[in-house]
Amino acid sequence: MGKDLLLKTLKNQADGKEIPWVPFAGVHAGYLKGYTAKEVLMDPDKLYESLLEVHKLYTPDGMPIMFDLQIEAEILGCKLMWAEDNPPSVLTHPFEDETVDPKTLSVPKKTDGRIPMVLDVMKRMKKAVGDDTALYGLTCGPLTLASHLRGSEFFMDMYEEPEYVEALIDYCADVNIAMADYYINAGMDVIAVVDPLVSQVSPDHFEELLSKGFEKVFDYIRSRGALSSFFVCGNATAQIEVMCKTRPDSVSVDENVDLAEAKKTTDKYNISIGGNIPLTTTMLFGNQKDNMKFVVDLLDKITHDRLIVSPGCDMPYNIPPENTIAAVQAIKHTDMARNMVADYEASDDDIEVELPDYKNLTKPFIEVFTLDAATCAACTYMLAAAMIAKEVFSDAVDLAEYKYTVREDIARTKKMGVQKLPSIYINGELKWSSIIPSRQQLLDEVKKYM
Repeated sequence: MGKDLLLKTLKNQADGKEIPWVPFAGVHAGYLKGYTAKEVLMDPDKLYESLLEVHKLYTPDGMPIMFDLQIEAEILGCKLMWAEDNPPSVLTHPFEDETVDPKTLSVPKKTDGRIPMVLDVMKRMKKAVGDDTALYGLTCGPLTLASHLRGSEFFMDMYEEPEYVEALIDYCADVNIAMADYYINAGMDVIAVVDPLVSQVSPDHFEELLSKGFEKVFDYIRSRGALSSFFVCGNATAQIEVMCKTRPDSVSVDENVDLAEAKKTTDKYNISIGGNIPLTTTMLFGNQKDNMKFVVDLLDKITHDRLIVSPGCDMPYNIPPENTIAAVQAIKHTDMARNMVADYEASDDDIEVELPDYKNLTKPFIEVFTLDAATCAACTYMLAAAMIAKEVFSDAVDLAEYKYTVREDIARTKKMGVQKLPSIYINGELKWSSIIPSRQQLLDEVKKYM
């Protein structure tokens, strides 16, 4: 059964002859049944119905119950902005104006917020498909949760208030442990600690200020007899090794990471790795052969032990179901798919975009290239950092965000030669790639162009 294959892979017991498949169908699950993102994230019956459809169409070996990184933040005082085709995003940060002592804070109870709804659906899915499918409970990782609470000030705290950062991360780790406890009790086989912002801090900062919190979470999950995944977004290439040192059972990465190269590091630690079908260029805007070819090419260049194939992150809402089904076929019937795409060459979009005349700009032009700041936490805080310049200098600077979920913006990103997302450019020059600048770093750099 698929569940056994996935669990053996996570336990480093699989032989690699078959490769497990885990679709991260968050709000996309609702799309399959005609429900909006908000409906599927707030109505337990609609969520359950949608997850059964994911199970039927995509035949997963493992699957998440709910992909919403704002559940904990909402309970802890963050106001959310809801969308019809995306998970909600954090709108306000309760600790933005003051450093609240983490020792005075309590962790969410299982009766708080939307937790009862999630637990209800987990128990129903466990009963319906839990014998043949490994079920994932997702919790917002300590760094991203701390950033939700403190806002972009948290990145300045890492330079100016390291003791406070460690204390807040420790508290957020306790929140993760509480959520893991509830989810394991509800029957979840794997707890995924999803922390997009890890890719935005240096490995040194991670080891100095963050690693103890993550270690505590993964050690607790192991003590409960469950398995774990450390899920990160963005260009986490430099962070893979320090992530492995926190002792998760697996690491999941998106398309910004060369999966074959990253696997060489995870293999050293006997840790499984998962990823990383491109979400937009392939799954959303591609066709069936594009999806087959990506999977076949990936499997042909990577060792198959300790490997899980999945989308790079939470699947966009309106991915054509046939594209995902094509990816499944390539995973389960690779030789057949290889023959089907043997002579296939993907065609590039012929969208023409005109780049600014950067050498003759009259004021600084800050360009933020993101997956989508509305849905990607790392992108949210990268854009927020850039917005500081707009707040300080007002009309003396121009600012634009280009999203990798928009065809024209994809074309612009490619024409600019952007390698990793999110990134900040000023007057056409790359300044920060997958590392969020501090307030002072940003302002100092902008002033050079004024």
